Amino acid sequence: MSRPSVVIVGGGISGLAAAWELTGGAHGPRETTPRVEVIEASERVGGALATTTFAGRTIDLGADGFLARRPEAVTLVRELGLDDQLEAIAESGAWLWSRGRLNELPKGLVLGVPTTRESITRFRGVGWRAHLAARRDALLPARLHVGADATIGEITRAKLGRELSYQFIEPMIGGIQAGRIDDLSAKSVFPALYAAAQEGGSLMRAITRPEAAPDSTPVFFSLVDGVGSLPTHLATHLSGRGVLIRRGVAVTALRRTPAGSYPLEVDTVATTTPANGVILAVPAPSTAALIGSFDPALDELSRIDSAGAAMVTFSVPRDQVALPPHGTGVLVPLHTAWSGEGPMMVTAVTFLDRKWPHLRRDDDVLLRAHVGRSDDGRWSELADEELTRRVSEELAVLLPRWGEPTESLVQRWPLGLPQYRVGHERLVGLGRQAAARHGVALAGNAYDGVGVPASIGSGRRAAREITELIGTTAQSAS
Repeated sequence: MSRPSVVIVGGGISGLAAAWELTGGAHGPRETTPRVEVIEASERVGGALATTTFAGRTIDLGADGFLARRPEAVTLVRELGLDDQLEAIAESGAWLWSRGRLNELPKGLVLGVPTTRESITRFRGVGWRAHLAARRDALLPARLHVGADATIGEITRAKLGRELSYQFIEPMIGGIQAGRIDDLSAKSVFPALYAAAQEGGSLMRAITRPEAAPDSTPVFFSLVDGVGSLPTHLATHLSGRGVLIRRGVAVTALRRTPAGSYPLEVDTVATTTPANGVILAVPAPSTAALIGSFDPALDELSRIDSAGAAMVTFSVPRDQVALPPHGTGVLVPLHTAWSGEGPMMVTAVTFLDRKWPHLRRDDDVLLRAHVGRSDDGRWSELADEELTRRVSEELAVLLPRWGEPTESLVQRWPLGLPQYRVGHERLVGLGRQAAARHGVALAGNAYDGVGVPASIGSGRRAAREITELIGTTAQSAS
């Protein structure tokens, strides 16, 4: 039998992780390893993971860290022999801009949701209604039936009230997802919240994490050369394994072939590649455009839209800026009023050189402001210079002191993050089943989570699914 062929459409971290898994993962290729080809439309691999040089150091243009206690990213880093690149986060904690001042967030939050009434009682950034709502949840919790799915907002509003939902919880969850809690599926985005709501009783008590044995593992890791260096290292290893990585090439069609050894063909403008299986590691609407005609469930994937966002990074002389005494950043609720035009655009501020030791210098402070949500695209209407000026004006309000930056950099992500709306799990499940019937697997942050570990895990999962599909097809043919 001829050697199996697998084509991966998309050279982001999910697609590259899929190629790594297909070629044996940590153990390397074997005789049964298929021929693997990765086709990437842009001139570089990595997707939203990228680095650049700024203010004399290498910084990330996308995610600057990843969860350490979720294993997929750390495992891949170690399989690539990059253990010495791992760097633990140097600070913890954050601040919330509320009621016209910075307030330190209490400890013990689970994605912004308080786990004890006492944590809210001592927090000065919310009013008496929020304190009363926390007391009610502890002593006389509201009833709620969540059904097959519910938005995060439906749950938190019913159990903890509007102020805690929008001024306390949403800044954290919305910042991670670039979305609104009234749109996001609790089951897909925040399963612990969904499970806690199903239990009934006090939401805060139900969502409390069980006490675990002491663990010295950091909460987050980065890489000294930037998280964006990970796909570059991975691509180098894959090339050494014989994986063909084609950059700057767009896939124009994916076709089923009625006869022959290969049931699928992947077309570009200049080539056709036969395949036993295909992994689509591209945005869900792109997947729907390629294979939506195969099955209505695949066409439905076009409903998974994305929220755009932008980041403005600054280098400011250390003697011209004052930050809160500790913590890694500031969260800003949506619709926060200030002295300028409209509500604030900044949704979060990250103190990059406080967060990651390899970025610290004695003469300047490196920080990043985040703008944009699913319903706030004002940033896209401003040129870089205008956006930088607007963000700098807001930072002068949010921080104790803000001077004149010596350097700034705007990074825009128009596609941003996929929005996991109510029914997302079912939509993805039906899409995956339909894709598998045609020898296709789906991978990427539209399906299994938006973080770096989840994206890596999604790619490796798709590789295992395709390996099983190819094996099943081979057995059927024999």
